Amino acid sequence: MTITRRQFIHTAALGAAALSVPTVLRAQEAKTLRLGITTPPGHPWNNAALKVGEMLKAETKGRLDIAVFPANQLGTEAAMLQQMQAGSLDLGWIMTAELGSRIPAVAAINAPWVVDSTAKVAKLVREPVAMGLLDVLPAETGTIGLAWGITTMRVVFTAKEIGGLEDLNGMKLRINTTPAYRDFYQLLGAAPTPIPTPAVFDAMSNGQVDGLEADLDFSWNQRFDKVSKTMLKMNAIFMPCVALASGRVWQGVPAADRELIARLTKAALDEQIDATVANEGKLLEEFGKAIDIKEVQVTDAGKIIAEYDKIWLPKAPVLAELRKVGATL
Repeated sequence: MTITRRQFIHTAALGAAALSVPTVLRAQEAKTLRLGITTPPGHPWNNAALKVGEMLKAETKGRLDIAVFPANQLGTEAAMLQQMQAGSLDLGWIMTAELGSRIPAVAAINAPWVVDSTAKVAKLVREPVAMGLLDVLPAETGTIGLAWGITTMRVVFTAKEIGGLEDLNGMKLRINTTPAYRDFYQLLGAAPTPIPTPAVFDAMSNGQVDGLEADLDFSWNQRFDKVSKTMLKMNAIFMPCVALASGRVWQGVPAADRELIARLTKAALDEQIDATVANEGKLLEEFGKAIDIKEVQVTDAGKIIAEYDKIWLPKAPVLAELRKVGATL
């Protein structure tokens, strides 16, 4: 029988005795939950994860706590998902790039021009259609989706000055390897070039790639302004994350603790979402001191969307609903 996300969150741990659950939290048992995340210390997602731990420790008077392992210390996102499936990792905040490579319906949220601003991203992930994307996670990944976190709309940094979108044609562009992004940038004529995140700064410096795409917070954390001449702001795509709990672990957690962890996680990420919108202007101002920012109005966006949706609508019909909701925000 398929167990839904809602059942995991709201039902008592009836299956704990039947399943081999490696982590069982008893009412008075002190426990430090382990949370893996790919982003580096100082990133807004990391700060939100730390805040969840602080609030959890305070509300349980030290009975429950969270240890956050940043920057892929516990392995890649794929490895962390495997650990959650096995029950050896309690929590993981995983980007939709990884989840979408496994589940096309989740990848639909990465489609271009579903929304066209960070403020609209903040609204979209709170809509029922976005929350509904998490319902498939228990059956597909053995994890429970607790809440969304967001980034700013992604931008393109280039090692040389460019004039606009047409200059991406033929450019070796470091992108996230998710198929949703690959298909978009190929439609723009770029040559997607996968490079591990720690190597991106040097790859930009030595000409291994001509540019990269990323969100503003991560890019400022990594100081990509120091190896870039131009920022292309297309307002086309974004990359959220999902705060996940291991399904195997979750079934052994008392219902009251499950509800508390889910509530605090959503509260911290709601705050992160709002802060990301509020801080975007300041980040753009800082980048603008060092590099040229070009705001691009894509005149043929409709054509690109049509070509993209030919690829993705058959795989992810929910994309049509996401576009419909996004147009109203």
